[in-house]
Amino acid sequence: MATRERAVELGPQDVEIERLKSGIILARSPHSLGEIPRTITTPLLKWARETPDAVLVARRGPDGEWRKLTYAQFSVRMESIAAALLARGLSHDRPVAILSGNSIEHLLLLAACMHVGIPAAPISTAYSLVSSDYGKLRYVLDLLTPALIFADDGAAYGKAIRAIAPQAEIVTVTGGEDLGATAFDALAADAPEKVAAAHAAVGPDAVAKVLFTSGSTGMPKGVINSQRMICADIAQAAFAMAEIRQPQTIVDWLPWNHTFGSNQNIHLVFYSGGSLYIDDGKPTPGAFDATIRNLKEIAPTCYFNVPKGFELLAHRLAEDGQLRKNFFSRVKFFMYAGASLPQHVWDALERLAIETIGEKIRIVTGLGATETGPSVTFVTRGEVKAGMIGNPIPDCEIKLVPNVGKLELRVRGPNITPGYWRQPDATAAAFDEDGYYKMGDAIRFVDPQDPQKGFAFDGRVSEDFKLMTGTWVSVGNLRASMIATFAPFLRDAVIAGHDREELTAILLLDPDGCRAKFSGLADTQPATLAAHTGLRAALAEKLKLFQAKATGSSTRVSRLIILDEHPSIDHGEVTDKGSINQRAALAHRAGLVQELYGEKPSDRVISAR
Repeated sequence: MATRERAVELGPQDVEIERLKSGIILARSPHSLGEIPRTITTPLLKWARETPDAVLVARRGPDGEWRKLTYAQFSVRMESIAAALLARGLSHDRPVAILSGNSIEHLLLLAACMHVGIPAAPISTAYSLVSSDYGKLRYVLDLLTPALIFADDGAAYGKAIRAIAPQAEIVTVTGGEDLGATAFDALAADAPEKVAAAHAAVGPDAVAKVLFTSGSTGMPKGVINSQRMICADIAQAAFAMAEIRQPQTIVDWLPWNHTFGSNQNIHLVFYSGGSLYIDDGKPTPGAFDATIRNLKEIAPTCYFNVPKGFELLAHRLAEDGQLRKNFFSRVKFFMYAGASLPQHVWDALERLAIETIGEKIRIVTGLGATETGPSVTFVTRGEVKAGMIGNPIPDCEIKLVPNVGKLELRVRGPNITPGYWRQPDATAAAFDEDGYYKMGDAIRFVDPQDPQKGFAFDGRVSEDFKLMTGTWVSVGNLRASMIATFAPFLRDAVIAGHDREELTAILLLDPDGCRAKFSGLADTQPATLAAHTGLRAALAEKLKLFQAKATGSSTRVSRLIILDEHPSIDHGEVTDKGSINQRAALAHRAGLVQELYGEKPSDRVISAR
């Protein structure tokens, strides 16, 4: 007898397929989206009137207690900040840059900008706090030309701000004295008529946000997020995840410079009249304890994370009965994005839910990008396995173009960006002759005989290459397969072999997974892991297993080498999301590639046992 699933309201995912004589396939939802909000703050104002005392946002203060703002409090403060921005002459051509991470002040400023038609650009904190040359920060600020720059902690962000020396007003919450900064609390004015008039003038083409791409394929590009785009997207998400038409409670760390956290999750709260508890933790060693503390105290009704976050959470749930009881008490569904969820993590979450509440929790996912608002597809029904992405959401049409044995994905609809901020050439190159945005992803039918079962991810077209034999290598699928086989040791792999006879790989190890198997590790720095004899032997055994499963030269990896230092954000090897730029890593690590293909491999090279 099948285990029942906790009741959750989800939309249909049926699809209409049109096959053209050219071999192109068009896929669309048979459902129409219907009415969408005029602006993204329109539903926020509705809830401020209807449920003024409901908590909109909360974050722990220095004393560890939750600092909360209700819908009524938030809307009053938002409009006061908006008045102050208008009084400073901020506009479409004089936008706002936000350097720091998720906070109540960040959300107030972001909402105020969107409310009155001033573009706001949340920027990766890594560009200010991790980078040593501030190259990406300088690049994005030169492109953006902000009139106001916000950083919550002037002491933490001061070095980056002084290095860039922007011609803009600096606003901080604390530590801004040496920067001549304006205090955030002073960012206020009383001009309700001007704010109301500015809000009324915000149309569907107004720029709400500029979200910069992660730079996984070059320097970041500023993706224009229009009001039409983000309002359509949250309505599409509410069609697929119909549960979010009701007020939701979410506990969320996902950064607001990325579309998953910034568009889907913030807007989900505005749209549903829900509550956002800002999680200052994240799925990294030493930082995840804060997430666990929050989840023990606040029971979410839906939960969003990246696969690594779910993997760490599954481990902690297995160890902590109090956490399990609170976490599973109200949650209706999980959603992951950013990468494929390993099947063993999926299975663990289902097992833990059944043990705790006697029911499974539906796991939802899809496919999207910064340029798509983020959603293109959702999988919400039927038997779902890792790698599935579902079918297109209403009013978003996908076009599948045959490309060296794969189906390249292109999309168009109201949730698609109109282009890149002040980069007309990049905008023109991003769309095809029919106006479809070229995502660079490949997808395939789960069952070619039954399109209703949806699509599955089939790698990145731009990462694939040919071996010397002319055989194509599907890099995305190969990396996913390696991560699964090498579990729990591997976080990612850089695949080498372009125009060579065989494949090799540079390994980026998972510190938590390595420590779980080798508890005696002195530390989990890359150099320590790379030199560990037992770990190297375990990787050699994993390589032997992986080779045994290979179906040919395009899936057989012959040698490995461990990256013994952290990948470089300044050299573009890694994005602030942790995604690896394959091309940049191969270029920067050319010496390691040479070692892998040397006639006499160095001692650092690992071969199968």
